[in-house]
Amino acid sequence: MLLFIFGFSIVFVFITALSGTVGVFLLQWGDLITRILGVIIIMMGLVFLGFFGFAQRELRFHIDSKYGIVGAPLLGIALGIGWAPCMGPTLAAIVAISFNAGDPVRASFLGLAYSLGLGIPFLLVALGFGWATKTIGFLRRHIRVVNAIGGVLLLALGALMVSGIWTDIMSRLTAVMGTVILPL
Repeated sequence: MLLFIFGFSIVFVFITALSGTVGVFLLQWGDLITRILGVIIIMMGLVFLGFFGFAQRELRFHIDSKYGIVGAPLLGIALGIGWAPCMGPTLAAIVAISFNAGDPVRASFLGLAYSLGLGIPFLLVALGFGWATKTIGFLRRHIRVVNAIGGVLLLALGALMVSGIWTDIMSRLTAVMGTVILPL
């Protein structure tokens, strides 16, 4: 299980470090990039709501057990690259912070923190914690409602980004929070 978590952690740390590095060079086009990403987030929201039938397909990879322990990080990498919920608003916020900070080291730590937040529940389920399994069962039974709420929130966030309101809100928050030093 730890190697599986390690696998997707590699992907997320790489993505955030890349964002921090690229942020140094692309900050001058931040408003345009925010609007383009807003359109992408709106499309993700529509996918969550059930539109775009082609995007509703599920691809499953089967890692043969003959690969043994090597298969675990490979499966984690595949999850990190292709699992849609991982690319949700939380990761988008972390990538945005990484991009705006323009600091690859800080961005890598943010990616590591995200990976731990995603990996710990996997570890708890693997260790057999009953409450974690029950929570997953609840989410499975109510997945349509969870997707609908997530889709509406993504649509709202995307609309704010496309309209430029998101940039205004973030500018105001930056002014208020400018003196706050984030722990990571």
